Amino acid sequence: MEKWIYAFGDGVADGRAAMRDLLGGKGANLAEMANLGLPVPPGFTITTEVCAAFLANDNRYPDDLAAVVDTALKRIEEQVGARFGDPKLPLLVLVRSGARASMPGMMDTVLNLGLNDHTVAGSAAASGDARFAWDSYRRFV
Repeated sequence: MEKWIYAFGDGVADGRAAMRDLLGGKGANLAEMANLGLPVPPGFTITTEVCAAFLANDNRYPDDLAAVVDTALKRIEEQVGARFGDPKLPLLVLVRSGARASMPGMMDTVLNLGLNDHTVAGSAAASGDARFAWDSYRRFV
């Protein structure tokens, strides 16, 4: 079984800077910063091997990828005390595409994944700023 995900945050990381081909530039640098003890929010990097497996498998993700992502997401939930999809205290995540080589202007970023009609009120309450929460949701949509 391949290792599809490398976690980082809380002063530790599964990866390191030398793993750029596997983790992409952003993932390798986040791992290195976490290993140095810098304040990196908890997260995980899905390896570049997932893309290779996807392309080699008739544009289908590896069978075990969803379970591994769910486990990694649950770890983040435990670390930050919020839950993805929770209407009262939602965990919002950032998703950033990456590559082995730098591709300026080609990478997409999705902010506030997890905001929806049911979680925006919880986000407003947690932040203490309803306008901020609704504006974030508007931008997300």
